[in-house]
Amino acid sequence: MLEKIRAGTAPADLDAADRRAFDDGLIGILKEDHDTLDEAVAAAYGWPADLSETEILTRLVALNKERAQEEAEGTIRWLRPDYQIPKFGTARDKAQLDLGGGAMRATAVAAPAGPKPAFPPTDLRQTAAVMGTLARASAPLSSTAIAATFRQGRRILPQVEAVLAALVWDGWVSQAEGNAGFVLRKAA
Repeated sequence: MLEKIRAGTAPADLDAADRRAFDDGLIGILKEDHDTLDEAVAAAYGWPADLSETEILTRLVALNKERAQEEAEGTIRWLRPDYQIPKFGTARDKAQLDLGGGAMRATAVAAPAGPKPAFPPTDLRQTAAVMGTLARASAPLSSTAIAATFRQGRRILPQVEAVLAALVWDGWVSQAEGNAGFVLRKAA
């Protein structure tokens, strides 16, 4: 049903059986959630949200080749440095760890090109924005650092903290050792 809607069929044009499946399956909500997730993933990669599947695949293949070349040259981009480096890293990687908590020293977020984005008005989009910011971070981020990546700055700190609390409760985000900030939970 979702594919029919994505192909351009309007809900009003569905026959009775399809309309019931649309309503019972909450397809409108599902489509909105999928679109929001797609936007968050595109933002995490720094790509436009309206890329075709072919263009996404082309970019992923190119990115994979780039990462493979980096790894061949000895550069590793750790997803969870505080967990992975002690287990799998080289002596040089281990020397770069901050001994006061295990997180990498850098706390920078990749700065998006152009002006800072506005913090979204809806809960779902706020969640996607916070997760996208954490996905781009090279180290744990505080709620204040996350809020600073948006145009509204400290004014949105309560909303950012509420989103983080929900994400921690749901298990999507964890707090780094020593309260060094928040990180997305990723598989090793």
